[in-house]
Amino acid sequence: MKITEVNVFRLSGSREVTDTEQSTPQAHPIDIYPENKRTPTSDLKPGTRQVNALFVEIATDEGLSGLFGPIQKEQAFIINNQLGSFLVGKDPLAIEALHDQMLRLNRHGRSGIFMTGLSPLDCALWDLKGKAWGQPIWRLLGGPTRDSVPAYASMLGHSIEPAAAATKASEYQAKGYTAQKWFFRYGPAHGAEGFANNMAMATAVRTAVGPQYKLMFDAFMGWDRNYATKMVQALQPLDPTWMEEPIPPERVGEFAQLRAASRTPIASGEHVYTRWQSKELLVNGAVDYLQNDPDWTGGISELVKICALASSFEVQVVAHGHSLLAALHIAGSQSPSVVPFVEFLINSQPDKQHFFQTFYEPVDGHLTLPDAPGLGLQLDEQKIASREDIKL
Repeated sequence: MKITEVNVFRLSGSREVTDTEQSTPQAHPIDIYPENKRTPTSDLKPGTRQVNALFVEIATDEGLSGLFGPIQKEQAFIINNQLGSFLVGKDPLAIEALHDQMLRLNRHGRSGIFMTGLSPLDCALWDLKGKAWGQPIWRLLGGPTRDSVPAYASMLGHSIEPAAAATKASEYQAKGYTAQKWFFRYGPAHGAEGFANNMAMATAVRTAVGPQYKLMFDAFMGWDRNYATKMVQALQPLDPTWMEEPIPPERVGEFAQLRAASRTPIASGEHVYTRWQSKELLVNGAVDYLQNDPDWTGGISELVKICALASSFEVQVVAHGHSLLAALHIAGSQSPSVVPFVEFLINSQPDKQHFFQTFYEPVDGHLTLPDAPGLGLQLDEQKIASREDIKL
């Protein structure tokens, strides 16, 4: 079997939205510049919503193909301009060799945008391999270790006004989610008032769900060390499961200092690439949780290696939930002591999975492992208004 073509295409369609809620932007590193001030927007409005998504497909001379998506336009650029042509003519089942070769292909390619282009190709190769063997990926990786995987409710975009956040937190607790993550809006540029607003939201949510409920917070690298230190110390009485990405992950020494400053566990990894960057966080005692995203960190192949590495440090891996299926398959193949649960972005998944035949959604806070060969990603032709090949 040989790869004959690597194709990126855009699907367009629409879906009906019945809910409405003001979307609140999260903290961001560039917030220190006043001209970048962002205000809440009503992203979710009742009515018809346009949906566009990019996918990548790897075709072979035996008719089998591997599919992955949605992907980002930056990923599509890397695939179309370097990695896709490199794969043509190769054996698609030799995933370990192809992954290693792609890692070595670009002198600047061990991090950042290049790695985010490599990652969906690796996931698509695993999808193809699963179809070739007639097995879901979690089976090829050695699973299942359980019939279903717990998912936490990731609340990005929901209102962070304390009363509204508390109401929404109670609602998702009642739906069976045993953990939630809420996103801070304010950072150093917002002064004492912003700090107080952060704590008001966190306190309201904790009060709503009770003292034993798993509760996490995320700052999306929007703080500096001094601000982050004050925040993790102030959060300590609320007993969060973790404080995520308070500062950029390359500041390994500062992460270690944050861990030493309070008992609030620290998490990072969404913007960390490969096992080697992950190793720096682990050997320096910088994190309590790793959160590498299989869509970005190097694909399924790389995240499996990161899980093995993290397990030797007794650090758990909870993959970032940019998409869902790759992380779910990995979780289903790993011990619950290594991967305790996965992230489910409440507001994002309806768009991300719109073109799927099956919508993968937690029931009573758990996701059932897909039983279809490969990823279980099959497109629903009835939802596709148009399809266009993309060459960026």
